Formats: sequence, C-alpha cells, structure tokens
Amino acid sequence: MNPPDWNTLLPCLVATAAAGAGVLLATFALAVRLGLHRIVDVTWGLAFCAVAVVTFVLSDGHGDEVRRLLVTGATVVWGLRLSLHIVHRSRGHGEDPRYTALLDKAPGSRTWYALRTVYLSQAGLVWLISLPVQLAAHSPAPLGPLDVFAAIVWAAGLTFETVGDHQLARFKADPANRGRVMDQGLWAWTRHPNYFGDALVWWGLYLLACTSWQTGLAGLVSPVVMTLLLTVGSGKRLLEKRMAHRPGFAAYAARTSGFLPRPPRQQPSRHRR
Repeated sequence: MNPPDWNTLLPCLVATAAAGAGVLLATFALAVRLGLHRIVDVTWGLAFCAVAVVTFVLSDGHGDEVRRLLVTGATVVWGLRLSLHIVHRSRGHGEDPRYTALLDKAPGSRTWYALRTVYLSQAGLVWLISLPVQLAAHSPAPLGPLDVFAAIVWAAGLTFETVGDHQLARFKADPANRGRVMDQGLWAWTRHPNYFGDALVWWGLYLLACTSWQTGLAGLVSPVVMTLLLTVGSGKRLLEKRMAHRPGFAAYAARTSGFLPRPPRQQPSRHRR
C-alpha cells in the first residue's frame, strides 16, 4: 500500500478549491453580464480541468510520474470534450428552462440566489468530485493491474458518453425526427447513455486513486456523488420529468433501461378481437 503524503496533499486541496471556485465565480460574472446562466454548464467541465492542472503542478515530486500524467490527462480530456459538446449543443439557444424555473423561486435577488444555489454549490461539487484526481496524483505507487482496469473503465465511459452524444445530435439534426423520442443506437439500450458514460468515467478515475485503503475510502465519495447527481439529482430525474409529456416516451421508458445498458424489453403484441 502506498498512501500519499498528507502533508503535501492538504495544501493542494486548498489550492484546488480556490481554482474550481475561481472558474465558477468568473463564469458567474460573465453570466450576469450576458443574462444567461446556462453557460455554467460549459464551465463545469473546465473547472475540473483547472483542478487537474493545478493538482499536476503541485504534485510534482510527490506522486508517481506516470500516474500523475494518466489521471491529469484523463480528467482534462473528459472535461474539454464535455465543454466543447455543450458549446456546440447550446449554440443559438436562450436560457435553459432548468435555470429559469430555479431562479423563479428566488426569495429575493435572482442574481445572489443564482450565486448561492448554482455557482457556489457547483464549485463545492467540483472540489468534492475531483478528490480521486488529487489523491491519485499524489500517490507514489507505480501503476499495476487495477490501474489498467481503471483505464479500461474510464475509456468505456468516455466512449459511451461521446457516441451517445453524437448519435443524439445527429438524430436531432434531421427535421424528420422533430418531436420524436430518440430510441436508436445506444439509446435503445439505455435512456441515458451519456449519463451512464459520465458515471463510468468517474468510477475509472476513482480506481486510479485506490492505491491504499485510506485513499480508496476518502475518494469513494466522488463516484457515488456523481452517480447520484446523474440518476436522482439534476440529471436523469429532471430530464425525464420534462420529457414525460412527449408522445411515445412512456412506451420508450417501458422497454428501455433507465440507466444501466441492457437489451430493450420486448413489448407484448396486441391482437385484435
């Protein structure tokens, strides 16, 4: 077992909290200027990139070089891909209905309510979820079989997420599909291949941090919180609430897994009497 040096890790935890908060506060200032809070979805991935880069710099001389490069590269690739995808997806659109509905509940100033409930809360989540990145980068343990498995899990997650997003974008680009529910490709196996892939990415990054029982225990909060956010938090639950009224969605939900991929259920045939 090779736990990190906690004396060198603690200053990094402080610095990464500041880095993540800095990205989100800069986003807040820009969002207020533009009157568009949906841009926070773009900088969500960028905040993780900032945390990974700061961690890489501060872990120099403390963690295994290959592990540092691997966990930093994996995090940055994931974060940049997600941010670029959201930029492309949201181009030409106005405010996200989720933020409109949230800010309509503001008891006072919508601006300060947005700062508290969106930006500061996301800054805290970025820091919490990125714990395995920081733990792994500070670990002196050389790579082993578990890390190979971790890389496979991460790659599978990124592939699922990327392919799912591409399939959905291509489906929406076809005018003939307007108003229809996407039920092709990976979307025939799970209603949320992008969310499932996202969760896999963070389980893979968590496994890279499991070089001792201490880091395994400390980092477990990350994939658990991310999976809960994607399934019962702001991901799957809210999206399906908005889609429930769409024609064909009930039948799609009945035959397709809500999260974990599996072959679609066969619908019982209806015979005329």
